Amino acid sequence: MDHLHILTAYLIFIAVVSVSVTIYDKLAAKKSRQRVSENTLMALGLMGGAAPMLITMLIIRHKTRHLKFMLGLPAEIILQLAVVWAVFFR
Repeated sequence: MDHLHILTAYLIFIAVVSVSVTIYDKLAAKKSRQRVSENTLMALGLMGGAAPMLITMLIIRHKTRHLKFMLGLPAEIILQLAVVWAVFFR
């Protein structure tokens, strides 16, 4: 497998995990179950799941009143785009 295939597989994996954890946290909030910590959610965003997580949060209306997520996830996306630009387009 070349590097692009590995990167693509990783991004798909982290997107699925990030979206799944976000949906789980929304359901857990409704059912008074064990919640996912905000730090864990932000860490998943930093690992590459920020964009799918932000889209999911907006669709399911989860954590949309928390500035930590509504500003933090877009900031993570910008950081990730800057890294991609620096690596691939320098």
